[in-house]
Amino acid sequence: MRLRVVAVGKLKDAALEGLCDRYIRRLRPFHRTEVIEARSHAALREAWSRAPGPHVLLDERGEQLSSRDFAAVLGDAQGRGHAQVSLYIGAAEGFSDADRQAADRLLALSRLTLPHRLARLMLLEQLYRAATILAGHPYHND
Repeated sequence: MRLRVVAVGKLKDAALEGLCDRYIRRLRPFHRTEVIEARSHAALREAWSRAPGPHVLLDERGEQLSSRDFAAVLGDAQGRGHAQVSLYIGAAEGFSDADRQAADRLLALSRLTLPHRLARLMLLEQLYRAATILAGHPYHND
């Protein structure tokens, strides 16, 4: 299954970019993973309209899951035959009510408000963690 992360804005911090790249590389044995940097919310919506679902928005109003529950969500998508899961990180102003209603799922990484650059890193790490949980790899410790 392919994982597609669409985020508004470019990473401008080399250290954060390096960490994100590390998790993308670590994901390769498990999933084809791509990160798309959209220039604007409109560009994010354009990417959304062209991609197959499911579509998951990272949103402060979203459901908070444990790492194992997040892994189960991805495993379920794969088990249902989805070729791709797309995850979206909005700009500083977040998503509109219409975006939230159109999404297949809303997910919150934390109850804390996070800068979108850190949210990208945290999402990639959690995608890697979920992949290792599903594969029975010892990376995750309960």
